Amino acid sequence: MNIWEVILAFLVVVLILVSLLSNVLVLICFLYSADIRKQVPGLFILNLTFCNLLMTVLNMPLTLAGIIYKNQPGGDQICHVAAFLETFLTTNSMLSMAALSIDRWIAVVFPLSYHSKMRYKDAALILSYTWLHSVSFPIVAASLSWVGFHHLYASCTLYNKRPEDRTQFVIFTGFFHTLSFLLSLIVLCFTYLKVLKVARFHCKRIDVITMQTLVLLVDIHPSVRERCLEEQRRRRQRATKKISTFIGTFVLCFAPYVITRLVELSVDNIDSHWGVISKCLAYSKAVSDPFVYSLLRHQYKKTWKDIINKILKRSSINSSALTNESHSRNTMHTNE
Repeated sequence: MNIWEVILAFLVVVLILVSLLSNVLVLICFLYSADIRKQVPGLFILNLTFCNLLMTVLNMPLTLAGIIYKNQPGGDQICHVAAFLETFLTTNSMLSMAALSIDRWIAVVFPLSYHSKMRYKDAALILSYTWLHSVSFPIVAASLSWVGFHHLYASCTLYNKRPEDRTQFVIFTGFFHTLSFLLSLIVLCFTYLKVLKVARFHCKRIDVITMQTLVLLVDIHPSVRERCLEEQRRRRQRATKKISTFIGTFVLCFAPYVITRLVELSVDNIDSHWGVISKCLAYSKAVSDPFVYSLLRHQYKKTWKDIINKILKRSSINSSALTNESHSRNTMHTNE
């Protein structure tokens, strides 16, 4: 292994460890908190978390083995199953992010009718569609033997070994990425830009009320006035930062890999190191999702504080009980 392969292997190991830890933390929060389970977006986050965990446990280690040994890890059957799962899980993850954006759009743009528009039944129907959509492409690919070990990405993925099927595979690949990556990106941009528009409108209304209040309060201290103006600036930037994070991480992680897959159809001399890097960027979405959609939110932070406090309280009680028991034993020995 040369230095680049060592770096890429180390990167995959880091992605596996961080993704496994962060997604397990999200799953623990979901199981612990009844409030999170009651919320409709929790279903989408749970589905996204399971996709990320399966990708981390099943596909990433095979890619690591492919980088190290520069060959197909395991037999053909294992590689075909891994390629099927990789296609299914990636598509399902993209559509789950689109579903989360739709939920946020309805909650912000139609707040009064949110509970009637987005019920558990509606969320289950959306998830059913994502599963049906996601599983259809790998079924077609597997039936046409378009799955296998691809040396460019050092992983088991969509791959056509027969030159006579080139035209059909090109059409399939273009159709697949249009209805997975591009469709999800369009939904993300449409919904979150609508959310941003509403957020800015509310910020303007709050700013007007704040400025009117500051004008009326003539004797207000300059430091208080400055803090109010600073809060205005932060409020305007908060929604923009969040939406930029949602769309930006999606594009940054998936776009290089998707573009490489499309360019590869007409160009044969793509550097293998870049192929693995683009694959690692796609894998990094499983690392960023728990933080972007869950762990950095107030409700998940509160849940983890409750879990930690409960653990510390229990250990404190156990420690106190052991101390009292030890003290009583020492007292008995002294009396004897």
